[in-house]
Amino acid sequence: MEMMSLKNELAGNAYPGRGIIIGKSADGKHAVTAYFIMGRSENSRNRVFVEDGEGIRTQAFDPSKLTDPSLIIYAPVRVLGNKTIVTNGDQTDTIYELMDKQQTFEQALRTREFEPDAPNYTPRISGILHIENGNFNYAMSILKSNNGNPDACNRYTFAYEKPVAGEAHFIHTYMGDGNPLPSFEGEPTLVGIEGDIDSFTKLVWENLNEDNKVSLFVRYIDIATGKYETRIVNKNQ
Repeated sequence: MEMMSLKNELAGNAYPGRGIIIGKSADGKHAVTAYFIMGRSENSRNRVFVEDGEGIRTQAFDPSKLTDPSLIIYAPVRVLGNKTIVTNGDQTDTIYELMDKQQTFEQALRTREFEPDAPNYTPRISGILHIENGNFNYAMSILKSNNGNPDACNRYTFAYEKPVAGEAHFIHTYMGDGNPLPSFEGEPTLVGIEGDIDSFTKLVWENLNEDNKVSLFVRYIDIATGKYETRIVNKNQ
């Protein structure tokens, strides 16, 4: 698979929707993940990320303008022991709860489908990072309607056992803007990753569409120690 420029992938898509990036830093020392949200409606844009324990949750920036919290208020990131879960919806809780009962990432997601937001049927995208004894691996998933047919759910899981330094995978909900919004297609995109947490955060945030971007979460986890650094950027301040 050809490695793509993350900058170009972001800048070239006015509306990727929500996106997850997972990989290994160029120096090989850190597991890296990022999650961003975008919005076209006032309800979707009226959000911020806030820290919640070891993870984050979405919160209305102006509670008086919140009209429907069902698909926009959730915990995108939770930590279960040596596993970091990152998703675009409340399936974060499903993965957390069922993996805590010894089910696998894939088994947990078997209980969920794409979002019930006709006509878009937004895919549920999920990722999990596992760090143990100085080793790091990750997996990504997408649950999507069958070419817009809500009667069938197509399920794809991608597992990456030995991540290569300087490489990451990027998955997002939409191929671009449209009505209905076209669901992501294919495998997660292989992208290069470089720099420290601040330069990486800057690259992602600055290349998301200015009108549509809402919030960004970035975490660098030290593979040797499990300690992490986090950055949160909110358009609404």
